[in-house]
Amino acid sequence: MNTLKVKGNLNELKGKLKKKFAVLTDNDLMFKEGKEDEMMGRLQTKLGKSKDELDKIIASL
Repeated sequence: MNTLKVKGNLNELKGKLKKKFAVLTDNDLMFKEGKEDEMMGRLQTKLGKSKDELDKIIASL
């Protein structure tokens, strides 16, 4: 995943992900500097998607 893209458009990305996946909460999408893998792990667990699948979803938003 391109972390620069995520950092630059985080609020917009959060809104799009929550709209697409209603089960996501603000806590699931909490992003802290240096903790990108932790956030991706939460998303993988919550959505049942692989890292590659999540990368494709985020890239398509």
